[in-house]
Amino acid sequence: MSATTQVALYAGSFDPPTFGHLDLVERASKLFPRVVVAIGINQARVPLFSVEERLALMQSICATYSNVEVASFRGLLVDYGKSIGARVIVRGLRAGTDFEYELQIAHANADLKPEIDTVFLPTRTNYGFISATLVREIASYGGDVGRYAPPVVCAALQRKFGAAKDET
Repeated sequence: MSATTQVALYAGSFDPPTFGHLDLVERASKLFPRVVVAIGINQARVPLFSVEERLALMQSICATYSNVEVASFRGLLVDYGKSIGARVIVRGLRAGTDFEYELQIAHANADLKPEIDTVFLPTRTNYGFISATLVREIASYGGDVGRYAPPVVCAALQRKFGAAKDET
């Protein structure tokens, strides 16, 4: 791809990745010639899956999109975006409450790096209630999350929580 190819950045913790995340990846891949799915490393949070595990899961579920790559980053999203030449940050919105929070972040990002715009994509109706937190919670009790996450993610959750149950 040429240096002038527009880069879109879709970032999150993806702990674990869900069908809602994958839907945004798919839609962004149709809107932009290059999409970087970036897993943020937040020292303040203790994720269920390691960065390496989340990278592997995201790479697996994004493999069919030739213009999508998966990476991880530390620090401010806009600084990472500038370092990879991103022109756009893609953010998903599930509900009105998401919009207020995301708009505040978009304004701060625009203040820090005005050359990077934020684009909001509303979730599809059938994914509007799905969150990584919900998926983790259901899976932790042995519930079936197959309608909320891709099979590779379901298997990883089963291994993770199966191992936790074996230890107790």
